[in-house]
Amino acid sequence: MKYLLATLVFMTLMTSKIIFDFNKDSNIKEWRIVNDGVMGGLSVGSFTLSPNGHGLFMGEISLENNGGFSSVRYRFEKLQVTEDSNITIKLKGDGKNYQFRVKDDSSNYYSYIVTFPTSGEWEEIKISLKDMYPSFRGRKLDMPNFSKNSIEEIVFLIGNKRTENFTLLIDKIALD
Repeated sequence: MKYLLATLVFMTLMTSKIIFDFNKDSNIKEWRIVNDGVMGGLSVGSFTLSPNGHGLFMGEISLENNGGFSSVRYRFEKLQVTEDSNITIKLKGDGKNYQFRVKDDSSNYYSYIVTFPTSGEWEEIKISLKDMYPSFRGRKLDMPNFSKNSIEEIVFLIGNKRTENFTLLIDKIALD
């Protein structure tokens, strides 16, 4: 029985693909901040490594000048996905809601999104790709939920329609 359990755990780990696993030596130069300044807003966000080697997305959201969001995005070589694929993220938020977004093609004008709450503690968030809906500039599009066969961009975004400071620590992002 122990052998069977060990085999199942091993097989599960083997089917996971790490999108990004942060540590003190992580190269984060491919992670890009996009704030509402692209539309005239005044929000400020940054992305660095924390002293413990976690991805640290932090800043301040301003509603001035029609602003209200900050995001950090990461593009990578296309990863194959299936209709049952999930993204698992180990993170520590600040009790605020965040959006997780994916694109199957980074040149698309729209993203597939899901909003998730954070607890203020380290937690593992599991997101089913098929539950992610298409959106552009905060508007849900009249298109089906995610049903593509690959992804090549992920995004964390905060935009809760209020002035607020934010801090999100990210440890690991995996495709299951």
